[in-house]
Amino acid sequence: MSRHKRLDVYLRMRQVGLVPLFHNSDSAVAIEITKASLAGGATVLEFTNRGDHSLGVFTELEKFLAKNHPEVMLGVGTIVDAPTAALYIAAGAAFVVSPSLDDETAVLCNKRKIPYLPGCGSATEIQRAHALGVEVCKVFPGKEVGGPGFVKNVMAPLAWADLLASGGVKADKENIREWLAAGTACLGMGSDLYKADWIKAKDWGAVTAAVKQVLAWVQEVRAELKK
Repeated sequence: MSRHKRLDVYLRMRQVGLVPLFHNSDSAVAIEITKASLAGGATVLEFTNRGDHSLGVFTELEKFLAKNHPEVMLGVGTIVDAPTAALYIAAGAAFVVSPSLDDETAVLCNKRKIPYLPGCGSATEIQRAHALGVEVCKVFPGKEVGGPGFVKNVMAPLAWADLLASGGVKADKENIREWLAAGTACLGMGSDLYKADWIKAKDWGAVTAAVKQVLAWVQEVRAELKK
């Protein structure tokens, strides 16, 4: 059962503007990645279900956060069906992210009042997600479906849509500006924040610095766009 209310999760995502996402099969390493992310200012994190024993690692992360950082919201990504989503919801997932839109997963999450962010690549999919009760749709893969231009064009007829861009979002201020200027509500970012050589070298300071910088850029760009 999630420790956080659905509306609180949505509001936090919009407020901070960044959902860092990562995976590691070693619980101890995953906790260090999490600690480094928190030190950089992240308060919403996505652990991706991309390997054997991922549920066990997620469970350990959630226990760590519940005890030491209860304000942090930990969700799960790469969920493609309702049975898998149910396992993570039982383990305390604050939100569920999918690479595609799945009706059964949407219904399950709605029943449990868990935010569901499905991957969508067209206006049709976004509208269908809305009909299933989805509040925030993930534009995925962001770069391949058209990048910021896709978001801008979709937001014209669907101005009420809230979109999280993931896949091709870079740790670069100008790239962040393009996505936010197009109307993206939030950004999902992984490999630029958790470079393989940093993780291998256990350079947690580099992770912290990267997360801190991207969060700062998000707020700077938002302020600039309001002028």
